[in-house]
Amino acid sequence: MNEHPPPVEGIQRLLDIMARLRDPDGGCPWDREQDFASIAPYTIEEAYEVAEAIAHGDPEELRDELGDLLFQVVFHARMAGECGWFGFDDVVEAICDKMIRRHPHVFADAEVADAREQTEAWEAMKAHERARKQQDSSVLAGVSLALPGLTRARKLQARAARIGFDWPEQSGVLAKVHEELREVEQALESGTTEAIEEELGDLLFAVVNLARHREVDPEAAVRAANSKFTRRFQRMEQCAKESGNDLSGLGLEAMDALWERAKREEQGG
Repeated sequence: MNEHPPPVEGIQRLLDIMARLRDPDGGCPWDREQDFASIAPYTIEEAYEVAEAIAHGDPEELRDELGDLLFQVVFHARMAGECGWFGFDDVVEAICDKMIRRHPHVFADAEVADAREQTEAWEAMKAHERARKQQDSSVLAGVSLALPGLTRARKLQARAARIGFDWPEQSGVLAKVHEELREVEQALESGTTEAIEEELGDLLFAVVNLARHREVDPEAAVRAANSKFTRRFQRMEQCAKESGNDLSGLGLEAMDALWERAKREEQGG
C-alpha cells in the first residue's frame, strides 16, 4: 500500500520545488526567465489537457494533467510573490472565502431549490462583485478577452440573455443561423476577404447561440468534432497503407471512399 504525505506537506513540497526552480543561484535557467505573459499560454494549454484527459476517461492521465495545471497556479503565485503582490497562501485564502461567500445555501441559511436556481444565484453574486470592483456597469463587463472565441461568444450571449436580449424560442435562433449562412454565400460570390471573414464570424456566433439554447458547450462540441475527424482520417491513412498506397497519392474520389469506409466502421456499419 502506497503512503501519501498529508495534503499540506504535498503542497509545501511543490512550493519548495517551485522556489528552487526560480532560485537566481542554481535554479533552472528556463524557469527563471519566465514571466506572467510567457507562462499564460502554458496555463491555458494545461487546462485543455485536463479536459482531454476527462474525455479519454483515463484516471492516471487526469491525475497527471491536474498536477500540471496545479503547477501552473504555483508558478504564477511564485512570480507574484517575487513581485511583492501576493503568495500561494493568499490565492488559497481568496478562493476559500469566495466559495463560502457564493454558497450561502451550504455555509449559511440561504435556500435554493435546484442546480438551475443555484446557477442564477451564482451569476447574480458574480455580477454584484464585478460592480463593486469596476466602474464599467455594462452587462458584458468582465467577459475576458483571453477566452477562446467560442467560449467568449457563449458567455456574451448568456450575459445579454439575462436581461431579456435573447430569442424566446429555438426556432428564431435556427432561422438566424440560416440567415447568416445565406449572407456567407453572398459574400463568397461578390465580397472581399474582409467581408467573407465578417460573415463567417457572424455565422459562427449564431451557431454558438444555437448551441447555448440547446445547452451544448460549443468548445466541447468542436473538440469532439476534431477528435472524430482525427480518428477517421488516421483510419483512412491506415487503410491506404494496408493497400500498399500512400494517402497523399490517391485522388479525391478514392480518399472519399476511404473516408466513408472509416465512417461506416466507426458507426458499426
